[in-house]
Amino acid sequence: MRITAEKLSWSVAGTPVVREVSVDIAPGETVALLGPNGSGKSSLLRCLAGLRTPAAGTVRYGGESVRDWSARRIARHVAFVAQDPAADSDLRVADVVGLGRTPYRDRWRGPDAADREVVADALERVGLAALACRSWKTLSGGERQRAHIARALAQRPHGILLDEPTNHLDVKHRLELMELLAGSRRTVLVALHDLSLAARYCDRLLLLHRGRLIASGTPAAVLTAERLAEVFEVDAELTTDPAGHPAVTYRGPLGTPPPASRPAPSEGNV
Repeated sequence: MRITAEKLSWSVAGTPVVREVSVDIAPGETVALLGPNGSGKSSLLRCLAGLRTPAAGTVRYGGESVRDWSARRIARHVAFVAQDPAADSDLRVADVVGLGRTPYRDRWRGPDAADREVVADALERVGLAALACRSWKTLSGGERQRAHIARALAQRPHGILLDEPTNHLDVKHRLELMELLAGSRRTVLVALHDLSLAARYCDRLLLLHRGRLIASGTPAAVLTAERLAEVFEVDAELTTDPAGHPAVTYRGPLGTPPPASRPAPSEGNV
């Protein structure tokens, strides 16, 4: 499913947060949304997911404006994964993931065998099958994040929008998640802070700065030392990883002198 936005704007208390952003994400494409804190990434994602009403502009799924779509209809097309999952539920993990089936059920009908099969498959995909009967409250932050990703998968959407989904994950699960997203046939837009991870797994990068889209293209085209200095205020060097993807090495914040080299230890303090 193609996800597009045309001159999308959103403000809070009169302060512009997203400023005339236009994006076009092709069916099956995996795209990273990059930018420093406060650049408008979360607000843009929520507008695209139908969770916020833009002040101006249009969001389209498959070429059709979603302005008058119901929340249920939107949820059948797009799943949204927030960056800070709530942790005060007494439900079992499988029940939390099962909430992803809500758009397909009547209000008073419980899950059926098909729903339970979808939930089991989603838990397996994120490596939580063994925790299906655990209480939600007992999960770590990373496990809760993976459970919310499983809930999004259980929606069986055409597209998934994720807001910093790797924040609570260790290195292994970060790599597994990005491989899962990049290997799916769904349209994926994922906000990330790890630029090298985005370059390794995403087809294209979108770079936001102060609410505006300032760059869009392949990782090699978007990630330049000059642009990282302008947007992130860091002194960075661009190299390539063994697979040929751009990789970012940070020397430090702009304006910070390089750290003094440490003296070699003497025999008395080894």
